Amino acid sequence: MRKFMFLWALLLCLAIQLKAQNSSKPNVIVILADDLGYQDVGFNGCKDIPTPHIDRIAKNGVKFTNGYVTYAVCGPSRAGLITGRYQDRFGYSRNPLYAPQDVEMGLPLTEETMADILKKNGYYSTAIGKWHLGTHPDLHPQKRGFNEFFGFLEGGHHYMPEMWTLEDDTKAKTQYDGYKTKILRNTTPIEEKEYLTDALSREAVSFIDKNAQKPFFIYLAYNAPHTPLQATSKYLNRFSHIQNPKRKTYAAMVSAMDDGIGAVLKQLEDKGLDKNTIVVFLSDNGGPENDNASDNGPLRGQKSNFWDGGIKVPFAIQWPAKIKAGTVYEKPVISLDILATVAATVKSKINPEKPLDGVNLLPYLNGENKKAPHEYLFWRNYDKGVIAVRTLEHKIVVTETHNQELFNSLKDISEKANLYQENKQAFDKLMQQWKVWNGQLKEPLFLGLTQEKQYNELHPKRFVFDK
Repeated sequence: MRKFMFLWALLLCLAIQLKAQNSSKPNVIVILADDLGYQDVGFNGCKDIPTPHIDRIAKNGVKFTNGYVTYAVCGPSRAGLITGRYQDRFGYSRNPLYAPQDVEMGLPLTEETMADILKKNGYYSTAIGKWHLGTHPDLHPQKRGFNEFFGFLEGGHHYMPEMWTLEDDTKAKTQYDGYKTKILRNTTPIEEKEYLTDALSREAVSFIDKNAQKPFFIYLAYNAPHTPLQATSKYLNRFSHIQNPKRKTYAAMVSAMDDGIGAVLKQLEDKGLDKNTIVVFLSDNGGPENDNASDNGPLRGQKSNFWDGGIKVPFAIQWPAKIKAGTVYEKPVISLDILATVAATVKSKINPEKPLDGVNLLPYLNGENKKAPHEYLFWRNYDKGVIAVRTLEHKIVVTETHNQELFNSLKDISEKANLYQENKQAFDKLMQQWKVWNGQLKEPLFLGLTQEKQYNELHPKRFVFDK
């Protein structure tokens, strides 16, 4: 009897230890908005669109006042985020075309994703929402480390189910037919009935419910509030005070996303997972104010350019087990740091031939390291010849007309005062650093959205599918 009791106690102890080891791995949820304006969340000062749930992430953890992404449009920015590497290192320099038969039109198979890296450490993962990293079957999320997928592969999509009139990619005839395809569950088109934003949120909540007993990773990539501007009356009715019809619909789309994020946070709490789950919120680029009525607040510029309005985004992380609530971090960080922080936390091995460009943010957030996480941050628009470099104090921007600008980023958030003439030495130093970085990069791997005519001439059977 004593031997039995001893054995039982030993097994119980081992089970508790095993559970503790498993639970020590934080769950990871990266929530990505699409074309969200810098000042369109409460924690950045929005007044006309309540975002209480998004704001909770910042309140429960850290708000970054200088949080950047690696590019000013969707596709390259997502490639940088999902790999933790500047996308120009592997030639992802353009927004990809919708080309379901072209395996080179998307994230190169030579690159590892966040899902690939976490899978090595026992994580079960799903990609939900907008992919935009390639529509060829070999570039599908489930071929890039994700166990599950729910969403669409193209760069945009209609939000209303009645508008999804094409069964799949083989029925597409034009670039924007991808907006009309049915939603995929894994690789199968399904009959979905809900407003798209609501459906994506539902799937994230369900995934947490089904996988609460193991470490998981959710890449929840909303396409809201990217155009087309479409919302249901449930959300539109909340904004009768907004007279601009475009801004009203945009607000409704942001509100739907915020509701969904609230449901995700509640599910974490209900499952007792909130303390040890890293939840990241950011946008893929700045708001295109002219297109979707977004608001970048005091920032100059918008989506597609390298002034801060195009690349500085709402950015917050909560992780109650490790990050002090109410933290405000002022030094520049970038989306590349997300994977670097997660990989360091789970002690994941990174391919030494493809080192990450991000850094582990935890030592900086908890005060162990007082320096800036990055000495330099870089941007390159290959086709337009536009470049930018940011340091703690300064930022340079060189535009298509070779206009040379230098700003004091600590004092001039709106980038109004060009200091180039009075401090050419600072400009030249940053320009030299950019040249060194640029020498490490590749030429673009594929023709992008702005070269569609040229691509079609080279690929006349782009939308001709074998039966």
